Amino acid sequence: MFVDRITIEVTSGKGGDGCLSFRREKYVPRGGPDGGDGGDGGSVIIRAVEGVDNLAPLAHRKHWRAERGAHGEGSDRQGRKGKDLTIDVPPGTVVKDAEAQYVIKDLTTAGDSLVAARGGRGGKGNAHFKSATNRAPREFTPGGAAESSKLILELKVIADVGLIGKPNAGKSTMLSRLSHARPQIADYPFTTKHPNLGRVEV
Repeated sequence: MFVDRITIEVTSGKGGDGCLSFRREKYVPRGGPDGGDGGDGGSVIIRAVEGVDNLAPLAHRKHWRAERGAHGEGSDRQGRKGKDLTIDVPPGTVVKDAEAQYVIKDLTTAGDSLVAARGGRGGKGNAHFKSATNRAPREFTPGGAAESSKLILELKVIADVGLIGKPNAGKSTMLSRLSHARPQIADYPFTTKHPNLGRVEV
């Protein structure tokens, strides 16, 4: 089935929290702060890719969420960064804000991309707050919040040839013979209920 318009919700990953920790070793009874930073959250990226020709592979999934960043740890260990989530779409896809109905970006050519939801920044561990007057800081910061938005993905289809005819005239059969398209074919009228797209190189 050919799909040229879908609505999705994207959510980035929250940043990991900074760590409250102090160095503890056998011969260092009053070690300084060693809390590491949290990792940045992953972002959701929409990318136009050559070879993808419609939005059908994305239609079954409504919510796309990137990975959150890991929390910082003691011994100045920074939390792992959350993995980005990339959504591949056909070139010619327009990304719109579903609430305000304005165009965010037109992904015209292969390679164009959009950061649809940016991951939260990792929080700072207490090692960042050490100073000459505060040698044992208990301050740390939480990770940055995730971003979330509802988007409409709409594919601008520019076809060189369209097949128009009466019911049962053989349009779907002709399309399946000329291209790799696999429309439903049967011996009763109005078998095709959705547009089908085929690609032919001449």
